[in-house]
Amino acid sequence: MTQLITTDLVELDQNLGNSPEDVIRHLAGKVAANGRATEVEGLFADAFAREQKTATGVPGGIAIPHCRSTAVTEPTLAMARLSQPVDFGAKDGPADLVFFIAAPEGADQEHLKLLSKLARSLIKKDFTAALRAAGSPAEVVELVEGALADKPAPHAAAAPAEAAAPAAAAAAGAAGETGVRGPRRLVAVTACPTGIAHTYMAADSLVAAAKEAGVDLQVETQGSSGAKALDPAVIAAADAVIFAVDVDVRGKERFAGMPVINAPVKRGIDEPGKMVQEALAAADNPNARRVPHFGAEEQAEHEAQEKGEHIGQKLKKALLTGVSYMIPFVAGGGLLIALGFLMGGYLITKFADTIVVENSIFNLPTQFPDNAWGPLGAYLGAVLFKIGALSLGFLVPALAGYIAYAIADRPGIAPGFVAGAVAGFMGAGFLGGIVGGLLAGYIAHVIGQIQVARWLRGLMPVVIIPLLASLVASGLMFVILGGPITAITVGLNSWLSGLTGASAIALGVILGLMMCFDLGGPVNKVAYSFAVAGLGAATMTNQAPWQIMAAVMAAGMVPPLAMALASTVLNRKLFSLAEQENGKAAWLLGASFISEGAIPFAAADPLRVIPASMLGGAVTGAISMAAGVGSKAPHGGIFVFFAIDNFLMFVVAILAGTVVTALAVIGLKRWAVKKTIDTVEPVPVTV
Repeated sequence: MTQLITTDLVELDQNLGNSPEDVIRHLAGKVAANGRATEVEGLFADAFAREQKTATGVPGGIAIPHCRSTAVTEPTLAMARLSQPVDFGAKDGPADLVFFIAAPEGADQEHLKLLSKLARSLIKKDFTAALRAAGSPAEVVELVEGALADKPAPHAAAAPAEAAAPAAAAAAGAAGETGVRGPRRLVAVTACPTGIAHTYMAADSLVAAAKEAGVDLQVETQGSSGAKALDPAVIAAADAVIFAVDVDVRGKERFAGMPVINAPVKRGIDEPGKMVQEALAAADNPNARRVPHFGAEEQAEHEAQEKGEHIGQKLKKALLTGVSYMIPFVAGGGLLIALGFLMGGYLITKFADTIVVENSIFNLPTQFPDNAWGPLGAYLGAVLFKIGALSLGFLVPALAGYIAYAIADRPGIAPGFVAGAVAGFMGAGFLGGIVGGLLAGYIAHVIGQIQVARWLRGLMPVVIIPLLASLVASGLMFVILGGPITAITVGLNSWLSGLTGASAIALGVILGLMMCFDLGGPVNKVAYSFAVAGLGAATMTNQAPWQIMAAVMAAGMVPPLAMALASTVLNRKLFSLAEQENGKAAWLLGASFISEGAIPFAAADPLRVIPASMLGGAVTGAISMAAGVGSKAPHGGIFVFFAIDNFLMFVVAILAGTVVTALAVIGLKRWAVKKTIDTVEPVPVTV
């Protein structure tokens, strides 16, 4: 196994800058200079992106920036003792000890365990004191290797029962003094996005805090180096559970019905004592928040509630979840339909059902559209079209089902799908799917909060919640809501079908503005969902849905392509080194219709990038609608050229919007209030 740290990877008593960005960039350069990474900027970008998600400063003047990156060739640890401490977000002040952990994307388990073990050592005061007193890089390396060579400290989750007995007895005594019966027992789960450092530090901090409080706490670490699940008997005996996580808890159903404290993983490091006390208080409070009976993957929902998130934000998250799960059905189905049209001709819709039922690959059809690719093309086209049409038929049920899933998790899926199917049956379409999904989700969520006997909990997620929620939500759709929503949907489709001339161009402008407003966010998704929802109603005599789809896709391609053009061709000096690297990738992302390729630029300079993108998107949408460009595919960008009518004007519209946006963003960067450009040069990589 290669050495994780060497003397060349240690900096003592150096001033590496005034910000985490400066320090991380310097250490990334040091890793690359020692031949352990292929490039500086790629490693820096991955590490700094992780830093922006959650600050890596921890109590005691320590920071542990870390990441997994494709730029890293072998697991590496770089360390700096700063002469000028830098604020990495710890509550007790800036950090003077910085450990930079760089792991390859596919790091082996042994290396990950060592890196995780090192992170746990950093919360030990004697270890950090020795690092501060070290007189040379060699001494630092020796200390680190000594920490890695020691046998792992007994993990609370793996400790034998007799080891936990004194703590339990002490807890029982303390409980007796306060009038609470029985020993105090808690369980916890810790997890962070990379699963290298914070996961294990939070676990050890919580265990230490619980021990001081005389509480038996056992922790399950869901990290990169593997996880050992808590014993079901331990969970059953616990009074409450702590989730110190930044990602979804795996197997949350195991904790169903337990009082729960939810917080980011970093709070488990910063305030472990408070979290333990909050968990004890929750255990004594009959009205405390509990893990839903269905053990949902709804961590984001709980965190949102704790932060006081209002109903509008919760609604937005549910809608975005529904759309994100719906898109694969639509994208796959739409592309299959497009291929069916290509091989079987545009009249294949009239022949498809008969061909797939009565014919086979060994019995090719004799009746098929004139513009099909012969009998074989007609048969394959019919098969592709039918598969795509069936896939597209899941659009409304999948939208409703996963909106309900976002609200009530797994028990909401069945009621949501049923409500969506009802909406589709009644012709309520996309709007009906949204309403049905919201109804099903909230009804399932309310039913799931009902406290029931332990023996009944197993039936709640698989029988009781789906049954009652399906009955109520779908019943309301049939009896009250379906008719009015259907009337609105029919009226909207009729209006769109009648758009021509200036009205169509105005719609193209609006759709272009929406697609570029938040680059994959809720406004973008509304415009996209509006377009894909109409594809099923498109015909040769009603091509408006295809034209709307083309305008939406073309406008969504503009921001990343424009940022690529501006940052790699027109004026590189106006963009940081990281933005220039992102610009190279944005060419492919834009061509593939992935609007999110422009997000790094918008995040760094939103007041210039967003308005410029919206201007170009409006131009593209207007040209596309004016030229009558149509797209039978809901995704794919330039690569689904075969499914796009008037492909030349499709390209012209995209090029026009791209040039307008690129020139606009350059103009704004030059003549609007200037922003300081990062001029830190990367450390050269030696070969």
